[in-house]
Amino acid sequence: MKMTELQFNLIKENLKTLTAKDCFYREKFEGINIEQIQSQEDFEKLPFTWKGDLREAYPLGLQAVPDEEIVRIHSSSGTTGTPVIIPYTQKDVDDWAKMFARCYEMAGITALDRVHITPGYGLWTAGIGFQLGAEYLGAMTIPMGPGNTDKQLRMMQDLKSTVLCATSSYALLLAEEIAKRGISDKIHLKKGVIGSERWGEKMRARIANELGVQLYDVYGLTEVYGPGIAMSCEYECGMHYWDDYLYFEIIDPKTGKTVPDGESGELVITTLRKQGAPLIRYRTHDITRFIPGECKCGSKFPRIDTLIGRTDDMVKVKGVNIFPSQIEEMLKDVPEASSEYQFMLDHLNGKDVCTLFVEIEKGVEKKQATASIKEAFKAKIGIAVNVKPVQIGDLPRSEKKSTRVFDNRY
Repeated sequence: MKMTELQFNLIKENLKTLTAKDCFYREKFEGINIEQIQSQEDFEKLPFTWKGDLREAYPLGLQAVPDEEIVRIHSSSGTTGTPVIIPYTQKDVDDWAKMFARCYEMAGITALDRVHITPGYGLWTAGIGFQLGAEYLGAMTIPMGPGNTDKQLRMMQDLKSTVLCATSSYALLLAEEIAKRGISDKIHLKKGVIGSERWGEKMRARIANELGVQLYDVYGLTEVYGPGIAMSCEYECGMHYWDDYLYFEIIDPKTGKTVPDGESGELVITTLRKQGAPLIRYRTHDITRFIPGECKCGSKFPRIDTLIGRTDDMVKVKGVNIFPSQIEEMLKDVPEASSEYQFMLDHLNGKDVCTLFVEIEKGVEKKQATASIKEAFKAKIGIAVNVKPVQIGDLPRSEKKSTRVFDNRY
């Protein structure tokens, strides 16, 4: 993707500012003459920033402005090590709200909508990001947060919520509860804005059908504002991202070189206007691709594809690389299978053993489902798997992100 003149000018300005003050990037770019960066190609020679850098900067090593300009901090969960702390200025918070409001507008959501927000609040960027954008848009905001499904459904009915913001896992849980309680006619939802984890076509169809809504993907990560930096439109052909705030690259995760437009690779993000903790060439681990050409919706904002997975989600079994997206793609074509699964990897008696637990559709014989899923897995993914069919609702539902791949070999 070609860098625009605006993007290049903002990047140059950013680099000059960051290397002129005592902060993270002055140290990182020591020995590099910023004045010599005169083109996109020069910029793409700068070293990447990765999560390890951010963890080493704990707690506030990323901060690039004085303390009095910082109004808030957010943090990654820290479940896999030292958490990453991201400080925000008031302008960062305002810019994030503007970007998220654009996401809602992309979905045709207006000030007349009532936005029901279920993602978590606190250090996590999710709930408050959804709220900031809705308030900036002027919509009625219902900041529920996660959990207490009875209360969620009561408020949804009584306040006539028209937009549901949720992870795909929690949207599915709510959809199943609404169907189980027979209250579909009392629910006024029209749209669902779903973020925080990738989800397959089968799961998307179940949620959309059971809730009677159109679904939109929203993308973001704590290190780069939070959710709201990209959004799908009504044509469901990738996600438009805000290239006046962010510069995206897609690289080969092994070589670090940019790949041709249209090819899949790892998304790398540079912030153009962020003040509290700017990021230069940040490796997200998210796998996607640029979608060339103009979108049917008429938006001039460029697009990336819906995420295929993450480089750190991949598991290697018997020499085969497996992404959760491949399992979801395989299940989509098996009529006996529902959307929910868990893939377990164990090392027993010197061998890697794969087990796939899959919820199967009502009225389907387990033996038939097992045979169909086994055959599809072998054909699509290339290795044998033990299939354990279970009833719909047997696998856990989550209010946050669902874990679907468990590697117990180490």
